[in-house]
Amino acid sequence: MKILFVCMGNICRSPTAEGVFRKLLEERGLSEEIEVDSAGTGDWHAGAAPDPRSTEAAARRGITLQGAARQVKFEDFYIYDLLVAMDRDNVHELLALAPDGDLAEKVVLLREYDPASADSDDLDVPDPYYGGPNGFDDVLDLVDAGARGLLQALRPA
Repeated sequence: MKILFVCMGNICRSPTAEGVFRKLLEERGLSEEIEVDSAGTGDWHAGAAPDPRSTEAAARRGITLQGAARQVKFEDFYIYDLLVAMDRDNVHELLALAPDGDLAEKVVLLREYDPASADSDDLDVPDPYYGGPNGFDDVLDLVDAGARGLLQALRPA
């Protein structure tokens, strides 16, 4: 199983989701079964490390953010089993890039998997880039809940 987490610039939300999910996989001994990566719908941060504020917030919870930002590619639809978007704008961008309808079905919103969000009209993980310092911790909370739900959906036992 291969999962690609996607946000806008690939320096805040999607590397956070990748790091959170990677830690959950390690804790459960599933790192060899499920591969994760992250990307952005835009290319303006290509090659950049995760945002230091995201990295610091994650580190306080024992989560490591790594890698360099990259833009989603057409080929990612063939490589990954799921493309997990952080918000509806990301979904829209991914669906526009999808090679066909069958591959477009791989696009999901992360918070769709958060049981506490089941009745919510807002399933977006907000972009903390221009917000205050608490935004990065808020994103971690939302991402953690969605990641746990996603893992449960993939591995119910």
